[in-house]
Amino acid sequence: MTAATAPQTPTTDAAPASKLKQKITGPLLFLFILGDVLGAGIYALMGVLSENVGGALWAPLVVALLLALLTAGSYAELVTKYPRAGGAAVFAERAFKQPIISFLVGFSMLAAGVTSAAGLSLAFSGQYLSTFIDVPAIPAAMVFLVLVACLNARGISESLKSNVVMTIIELSGLVIVIVVVAVMLGNGGGEVSRVGQFPEGSVPALATLSAAIIAYYSFVGFETSANVAEEIRNPSKVYPLALFGSLATAGIVYILVALASAIALPAEELSESSGPLLAVVAASGVGVPDWLFSLIALVAVANGALLTMIMSSRLTYGMAEHGLLPSALGKVLPNRRTPWAAIVATTVVAMLLTLVGDLSTLAETVVLLLLFVFISTNIAVLVLRKDKVAHKHFRVWTIVPVLGVASCVLLLTQQSGIVWLFGGALLALGVVLYFVARLIRRRTA
Repeated sequence: MTAATAPQTPTTDAAPASKLKQKITGPLLFLFILGDVLGAGIYALMGVLSENVGGALWAPLVVALLLALLTAGSYAELVTKYPRAGGAAVFAERAFKQPIISFLVGFSMLAAGVTSAAGLSLAFSGQYLSTFIDVPAIPAAMVFLVLVACLNARGISESLKSNVVMTIIELSGLVIVIVVVAVMLGNGGGEVSRVGQFPEGSVPALATLSAAIIAYYSFVGFETSANVAEEIRNPSKVYPLALFGSLATAGIVYILVALASAIALPAEELSESSGPLLAVVAASGVGVPDWLFSLIALVAVANGALLTMIMSSRLTYGMAEHGLLPSALGKVLPNRRTPWAAIVATTVVAMLLTLVGDLSTLAETVVLLLLFVFISTNIAVLVLRKDKVAHKHFRVWTIVPVLGVASCVLLLTQQSGIVWLFGGALLALGVVLYFVARLIRRRTA
């Protein structure tokens, strides 16, 4: 995978100068992606994985990382080739020339992002927050989303500087897990042999594949960075380094946490715990207060919600700029130059989704919707190879997007029927909204 070495013939539809400020540097982008990928899921992931692979928790994480890197390669080429807000929806528009396909790709990202933000807000206002203050969950979740929207509207620079602090705190919790288990080993505790033990009677390859589907969700989040491409300084150089560097960093941290978890506790105890990493720290015998992990989890959830809402608002703005959504959603604050209309719209939808309360099926549907987005992006890379641009950009090996499509199809075959039904219903709603918006635009014209 290399960057193109010479300027190419420009396309006739060259994008105009951006209305958004280019405030995202390489380190900020690295921490943006890392914070979004790490997320809050890893704090509960080990218990779920242990049901499938026993103590071999590292195996599905390695497989999931490799699968994620395939699609990340396609994003690296397209983002550096077309550094505009809108991400996968813009790529689909250029590749397939069908507005409804572009809309559905963007709508899938929006549905996944806003639903994830609603779920994270409920997680924030639930058990984690009740450790410190007991308040009704849904009102607290709505207030939390309003605060996230205010930070988002203040500016991308301020939002990403907050992300730097929260990502460091979030990462510190995982480092604590690794360090305390290392101390445990040094004191003669733990059981290293568990890291290679699969459940009795299981087929290791099948167990690893089944768990890799779960582990794949822990790497989802890198795609949100495509929606802030318009605000990145020198994206052709900065974006690939930040993208692959953050995924590799997250993968190494995940694998070390997986090894530490298996060494500290048997698979049975991990799978029964709703807070497996807290159980791992407690089993190490190192005196880390329980409240500290609750605080770190709150920061991790808040960080995930902030980054997800940044993505959703920029995606909405980008789709509005390209005529896929009403143009009113493309309005920006005159001084801050942030997409305030898109921020308000996505926040209101997320607040309404918190009323659902139980988002377990929605969470699984998020993965389904994102896999469709990833398939579209991988195919778009191949279709757009004939389209030339006037600047240097990253170019991925052709086999990578091909394998990316295959990996997404493989993961789609593992989804349950109810998730397919729910995902289909959301996409049908998207089709209805598309034609309603199109009708309104025609009448206005």
